[in-house]
Amino acid sequence: MTLMIRLILVGLLLPSPLWAQGLSALPDGMAPNDSRLEAPVTLHDYHPFRPVASKEEWRGRQEEIVRRIAVSCGLWPQPTKTPLNAVIHKKIDQGDYTVEAVLFESMPGHYVTGSLYRPAGESLKIGVKNGNRPGVLCAHGHWHDARYAHKSDDHAKREIAIGAERFLNGGKSVHQARCVQLARMGCVVFFYDMLGNADSMQFPEHRRGPRPETNGEKMGEWGFVSKNASARLQTNFGLQTWNSIRSLDFVLGLDGVDPERILVTGASGGATQTMMVSALDERVKAAFPCVMVSTAMQGGCTCENGHYLRIGQGNVDIAAAVAPRPLGLTAADDWTIELKEKGHPDLKKLYEMVGAPRNYEAHFDVHYKHNYNHVSRTHLYQFVNRHFALGLKSPVLERDFELLGQKELSVFNEVHPKPLGKQVGLPHEKALNEWWAEDSDRQIQALLTPKTSEQFAKTREVVGGALKVMIGRGLPSVGEVNFELVGKETRDGFMELSGLVQNTEHGEEIPASFLYPLGSWSGHLVIWLSPEGKKGMFQSGDKPINEVRRLLKQGVAVMGLDLFAQGEFLKSAALAKSRGKNADVIYSKNQNVKLPTDSWQRSPVYYYGYNHSTFARRVHDVLTAVAFAQHSENYDVKKLSLVAPKGAGHWAAAVRAVVGGEVIQKAWIDTSGFRFANLKNHWDANFLPGAVKYGDIAALLTLNAPFDTALLDEELLTESLKKLAAKTGGKVSPRKDLVAYFLR
Repeated sequence: MTLMIRLILVGLLLPSPLWAQGLSALPDGMAPNDSRLEAPVTLHDYHPFRPVASKEEWRGRQEEIVRRIAVSCGLWPQPTKTPLNAVIHKKIDQGDYTVEAVLFESMPGHYVTGSLYRPAGESLKIGVKNGNRPGVLCAHGHWHDARYAHKSDDHAKREIAIGAERFLNGGKSVHQARCVQLARMGCVVFFYDMLGNADSMQFPEHRRGPRPETNGEKMGEWGFVSKNASARLQTNFGLQTWNSIRSLDFVLGLDGVDPERILVTGASGGATQTMMVSALDERVKAAFPCVMVSTAMQGGCTCENGHYLRIGQGNVDIAAAVAPRPLGLTAADDWTIELKEKGHPDLKKLYEMVGAPRNYEAHFDVHYKHNYNHVSRTHLYQFVNRHFALGLKSPVLERDFELLGQKELSVFNEVHPKPLGKQVGLPHEKALNEWWAEDSDRQIQALLTPKTSEQFAKTREVVGGALKVMIGRGLPSVGEVNFELVGKETRDGFMELSGLVQNTEHGEEIPASFLYPLGSWSGHLVIWLSPEGKKGMFQSGDKPINEVRRLLKQGVAVMGLDLFAQGEFLKSAALAKSRGKNADVIYSKNQNVKLPTDSWQRSPVYYYGYNHSTFARRVHDVLTAVAFAQHSENYDVKKLSLVAPKGAGHWAAAVRAVVGGEVIQKAWIDTSGFRFANLKNHWDANFLPGAVKYGDIAALLTLNAPFDTALLDEELLTESLKKLAAKTGGKVSPRKDLVAYFLR
């Protein structure tokens, strides 16, 4: 909206000129024209690839994608890799391949279960290179009990009739068919269960919603889909991805497996896991995710969604993260039906740009419904044959095989009994989260007490890297910010300029008041943050509080902001409607759907996986204001500082941790005992998923240590923080007089 239109509206809606209001940047009843007041992003929206211009730019983008996945999974840094204690037993000899039962511990007491297929007989002659053979990880997907479940004969016959299958047994179990054929091609194949399926019954259900019994505050008292789990980025999505990484450890630990020929494949939810583990772990040398990658629906299950996962990226970006390693895709008559037009051209162009055009392929058999049928599997076999140099005659086609059932394939028996009692259900869920949290705490706490510059660099890499994901933005560039002046008024010794700081790149507007000293301005600007917004600079009406007035008298300008969901944002009906809930039900685009309170579709990952938290959005607003002050041609700002009194210190600490001390020379930070861990639920306006995992407010202050900071929280002003500040050239100390601090 232009300045002229705004001023006309002011005249129409108000009985008196704008400047009589003092602080208002907008007429009564008018909220900022801000994209964040629109409906939240969901998994059903359009998620296009974010293109890059060069091979060098792709390297940086690739690092961002991988880090975002790792943080989202709760695997940044990775948990301690404890002994797998793997058990392989119950070998079944099928002539040209064998099948064995497998169980191992991905975390202490948590079992991954599956079937191991290995070549035998004539198959032993295929795929050998330097005495080793390829390894394949088969991810499960959302076929219930897929490893040993069978479809009916009638189903298989229908599949044969439409050309989707060749043999009855292949139509009855697409998963066994894949594993058998890959073993016959000389590969060692591990097909592992998804949580709550087949023998993975320590979680009796695959996905769960919010439950009162999982909301404990103390260590060992919370489960998934709870405030404390979100605060530590603990999800079944993260656990399942960790199971995939540990499955990779298991396969690579087997004798005779070639570490240079490791493939991961799966369809649907199994394709999601294929993408995740392939992006996170470069030990994967080729990936073949089927019927999942698209710009449309991104994966509906909680095991496919995590906090932060798809903010600024979608499945096409995530699949691309393996480039230039080989990548193969299939599409069907489902949400991937438009892959050929949307996504595929981007991936093809990317592989050409990185110099590996032959390493990418996609197949568009969209006359079939969602599947991993024989047609798709045949594409996989040619992909494996070519990239792993198996030397088989093309096309490689399946042969019939003997179907095995639950009795033959079940991992547990009298010798290896299934988990019982506290090893299953809620007690197991809580115990697993307890181990995960304690292990993470040990790693992060060591980073928050660095003793050398090298150790502090590691702190910046890990904790600072996580913060980049959680906040999701740095300082906007010169062309992204603007200030729209709406009104001005001369007061007692200063002038107030009222208007909107705009981030044009993201379509955001921040109501602001700029108090400019009428005497000699020193070029020093203080951005004043307050839980009351820009109103916090004033006692009443247009009279500034004492500290602001003293700064103005000393020639220091002061800017106040209504951050997102503060002040003039509260005029928005959309904000008022969602306030307090943070849109906790966005699984479906139909917002009128009424879900049970314990529905898995109410998981916070469906909001925080696609949308920034209110906390992050407020940090974004400060970053926009900082960029405006730094780059504005109309205001010659020579020095920039930050004031964050009680109730605003946590925002300032995050902003300074993001931009550093060269941009914001001084910061007055009063955290007033604020701790992310003390928030009551994950819809609090100050909630930041993962903040507790990465050291809470103390971590933000550790990242502030190299800079000049006045810290008004005696509990956090520790000797170790002071020593770190001294070592890194910063100065962290208490200050009793705010004005004296900024004039020093």
